[in-house]
Amino acid sequence: MKTLLIVWHSRTGGSRQMAEAAAQAARAEGEVDVRLRPAHETTADEVLAADGYLFVCPENLAAMSGQMKEFFDRTYYPALERLNGRPYAAMVCAGSDGENAVRQIARIATGWRLKAVADPIIVGTSAQTPEAILAPKTIGQDDLSRCAELGAALAAGLALGVF
Repeated sequence: MKTLLIVWHSRTGGSRQMAEAAAQAARAEGEVDVRLRPAHETTADEVLAADGYLFVCPENLAAMSGQMKEFFDRTYYPALERLNGRPYAAMVCAGSDGENAVRQIARIATGWRLKAVADPIIVGTSAQTPEAILAPKTIGQDDLSRCAELGAALAAGLALGVF
């Protein structure tokens, strides 16, 4: 059985909701072992054991979140040259555009020689004040549906051997 590893970090709940929606839909596909793991707990061994990846985090100060960066810092070199060709996708919860976090994840994935198999999903919360940025987030159903579709597509692709 193939394994989809969903690595997530969330400070205010938005990215967590996105990751959970993707995981639930991926599990509904039924033929893939879906592992939903917080970034700070995910090990290099878990990365190496997976067949595909979904990286989910907020954009903080125009960058991927520190916990996601720390995950990549810890696991990058132990996995280097050992993941070549495996599929991945990314989702970012952002107060504004989210593009820089997506670019950072893509650069790291390029170093790992991962293959992007879907366009990234960026969910904008329009949080622009300190109060709004720090407030708990509730992701709307339309955006959660997009996250679920991506999770299901990754699981189906892994199960069918498309990726």
